[in-house]
Amino acid sequence: MTLAFDFIGIVTADLPASLSFYRALGLDIPEGQDDAPHVETVLPGGMTLAWDPVSTVRGFRPDFELPTGENRIGFAFSAATPAEVDRVYAAIVERFPAAASMAPWDAPWGQRYSTVLDPDGNSIDLYAPLEADSAA
Repeated sequence: MTLAFDFIGIVTADLPASLSFYRALGLDIPEGQDDAPHVETVLPGGMTLAWDPVSTVRGFRPDFELPTGENRIGFAFSAATPAEVDRVYAAIVERFPAAASMAPWDAPWGQRYSTVLDPDGNSIDLYAPLEADSAA
């Protein structure tokens, strides 16, 4: 048997807020889906990212409770430059103030790094090679 990992699903307490947040990160998510029972977008490379509101999951698991706490799942977006990490972090936090988690900093592993939280508390890392490393 050969399996292909090609789908990531997010269960969200607030579908419109989650879709808006991920659109602000540059994902191409169809408009007009805020009340949908399921939303999908195909990412570059073919992976599908999907959202289900809690109500959809409770349709087949009536006792489902959305987990709480940080780091339930983590995503990362690469940027071309450290300045882009700073710009995207500032834009996301301006638009979604509760998303602020870890302001951009220069990590010892050679990346400009920051973390924002989506509306459900999932961590989203933003990173780029530091200038010295990208020139190497």
